[in-house]
Amino acid sequence: MQTKEHGTARASRAGNASGYADGLRDGACEYLVRHLQPAAPPKRDCAVLYVPQGFEAIDQGVIEALRRTVREVYVAEAARMAEHASLVRPDWMLVLNGLHVFPPDHLEQVDAVRSLGIRTAIWFADDPYVTADTMYIAPRYDAVLTHELSTIPMYRERGCANVHYMPLAVDQARFKPMKAEAKYRSDICFIGQAFWNRVEMFDAIAPYLKTRKVFIAGGLWDRLRSYKELKRFIRPGWLPVEESIKYYNGARIVINLHRTTEAGKDNKNVLDLPGRSINPRTYEISACGTLQLTDTREDLPQYYSPGAELETFGSAEELIAKLDHYLTHEDERRAIALRGLRRTLADHTYVRRLQQIAEVLGW
Repeated sequence: MQTKEHGTARASRAGNASGYADGLRDGACEYLVRHLQPAAPPKRDCAVLYVPQGFEAIDQGVIEALRRTVREVYVAEAARMAEHASLVRPDWMLVLNGLHVFPPDHLEQVDAVRSLGIRTAIWFADDPYVTADTMYIAPRYDAVLTHELSTIPMYRERGCANVHYMPLAVDQARFKPMKAEAKYRSDICFIGQAFWNRVEMFDAIAPYLKTRKVFIAGGLWDRLRSYKELKRFIRPGWLPVEESIKYYNGARIVINLHRTTEAGKDNKNVLDLPGRSINPRTYEISACGTLQLTDTREDLPQYYSPGAELETFGSAEELIAKLDHYLTHEDERRAIALRGLRRTLADHTYVRRLQQIAEVLGW
């Protein structure tokens, strides 16, 4: 009887401690979100036709930011962008990525839009993984924006005179802190395709992951040597964006591991350009108020302070050590996550990024 009472008491104390920690996190996140909403910038006297890529996590954020940035915004499907441009006659046509869902006559349509005197810009969000295609797409536009530092010289060498380094950002109306139901909670979370470098890393840390509550989602994870051991943690296939946000919020730590850039390894990086810039997931995880452990890219310190606003790792051994540290140091984990949220809301929303685009393109 006494043992049962002691067990009940321990469970109660653990529940109270967990509830207290959740309350601290939720309250601090709510304060930051409320007080760091991006100010509405003065609208530019410019009409922009936006052509989405079909990236759910990016397109809507860009569209809403455009509506706060310029006088008029139109949205057209890729298959009908020239027709739409001829009807509304915008000052600029801004295209996201120009790949995958774009029709075979994509570039002919761009030529037709330019012949109307409409300026065109493309913002590449998949660099450098698809240079086999983008090296031919970029010269057909008046201006090229890319989130990847390594591709800028390549575009200039191919005759693009107006090339700008433009990082991605986050749709803070979608990626945001929220209370997570029990089914979304984990110690460690990773969401993404099992590219070969990720397979190698997760195989290396599998013995540690087995001791924790883990959630992994994405395709190709059956490539793991340790698949049988980790299968219970894996949700195969694509995870809807709204579900991803819930899992980010429910995790104590989210791992961000950039995909390999090696030509022929799950990409079309035929020029074998290095990956020097961070991915959009970097902003999205931090926008949820969750601690992120990411591998390093050259431009990361421009956007976040490692060790203060997120954490980094360079090897499987370092990743395990930092996972273990922050899973046993709640205050440190929460403080870094909150500083990352604050930095994201202040500097890395699409409203802020569209202001930068408007400036460099002269809207």
